[in-house]
Formats: sequence, C-alpha cells, structure tokens
Amino acid sequence: MPADILAAIVAAKREALAAAKAREPLAELARRCADLPPTRGFAASLARPGLRVIAETKQASPSKGLIATAGYDPARNVRRYEALGAAACSVLTEERFFLGSLGDLRAARAATALPLLRKDFVFDAYQLFEARAAGADAVLLIAALVRDDARFADLAAQAAALGLDVLAEAHDAEETDRLVALGCRIIGVNARDLRTFRTDLAAVRGLLARIPGDRLAVAESAIRSRADAEAVGATRLLVGEALMRDPTLLLELLR
Repeated sequence: MPADILAAIVAAKREALAAAKAREPLAELARRCADLPPTRGFAASLARPGLRVIAETKQASPSKGLIATAGYDPARNVRRYEALGAAACSVLTEERFFLGSLGDLRAARAATALPLLRKDFVFDAYQLFEARAAGADAVLLIAALVRDDARFADLAAQAAALGLDVLAEAHDAEETDRLVALGCRIIGVNARDLRTFRTDLAAVRGLLARIPGDRLAVAESAIRSRADAEAVGATRLLVGEALMRDPTLLLELLR
C-alpha cells in the first residue's frame, strides 16, 4: 500500500474526474439532475428512534484487498440489507482502490427503497451532480480531504441545493470540533485513519461525545459485533466490511 493512502486515492480521483468532465460537461450533468424526483431523506431515516445502521456495499478496500471475491452484486446486497432492517445503505463508488462505480450506485437505487449514501472522496461540485444523477440521497464530505472551511461550506450548500444530505466525516478531535463549528447536521467519526488505514475503535467514543445532542452522530468503521457498537456508545452506525462478510450481523446489531 502507498505510505499515504488518502493522497494516492485523491490523485487517482483527480484523473477520473477530469475524464468524467471531458465525457459530460457540468452543464449537461446539471440538466439531467433538474427533473429528478425528490431524494429519500437520508437524515430523516437516521433521526428515527432506536439503533440505526447504514449498511455498506463495497467490493474491495486498500487495507483488505478484495472483499467480495466472486459475483459482487450491489443490488443484491442492498436488497438483503433492507430486508434485515438497515436504515440506509452506503455504496462505494471509488474506482481504483475500492473497485466501485457510479453504476453500482444506479443498480442499488433501482433495487431498494432505502436512502443511499454515495461513499467516495468528494472535493469538487461536479461529484455532487454525479451523485444526484446516479441516485444518491446523501454524500460523504471528509474533513481531512476538504480542509478549507469556506470550500467545505460551499460543497455542503451545493449538496443541499441538490436535495442531498451530507455525512460530514472526522477522524480526530480537531476535525470533529471543526465540523461542529461548521454547523454540520450529520457528523461521522471514522475509526480508520485514511492515511494509514489503521483503525482505533477506542478513540471513537470520546470523539462522539464532542458532538452536541442536536446533531446526528455516526460511528464509522471497525464495528464487527454488538459489543463493538456498545463500546462506542453510538445509536447510529456505518458498517461495511463486517456486513459484506456476514449480512446477518445486522440482526445481532438490531436485536
């Protein structure tokens, strides 16, 4: 793996984004978004009482390699997650390191009534229009990737204008406090360091405690059991690899 995985992903993403803009200019993409039906209410689903799980479908990751070794089918996965009680689904669309695509998002959109998060490395407004056109109801904005507050706020405002909710992601106390100050409604604390891809679940509980009660706080990554969920003290979870390996973990989490 590269020494700085986030930097390598972003470099690859810039190349892919340039190619996408050449294929379809922003004005054309925006026209495709203009007449779409309303989004499905990602934030509203997370705000409901009880434990709420965002169940993730992904084919691979930089740290684990290929997760879905045969017959990866995001449509089948999200249908299964819906049947097992997920509140929403996350769909990995990054191409080079996670082997995802916007096609995966479109397939998931056609397969489930649940709200969908486009899970990717978003730093350009064009990607928001891509997400909306492909069927997303929410997008991920990562504090470590979009470091300028004004830029972060602009992207969040553009997402809102498109009807997209934003899951704003932090990895440490400074980033968590920054997202709180920026007024983000949904704040996820990722146990995974995106530069090294190492996880530290023990740190998550303290970071979640920094998020005011009027926000929606989400624990992300490294949740592999109900005991893990109880250890972080979160009522909203984003669970990926563990569910890809055993979707019935949802039943354990929600019991």
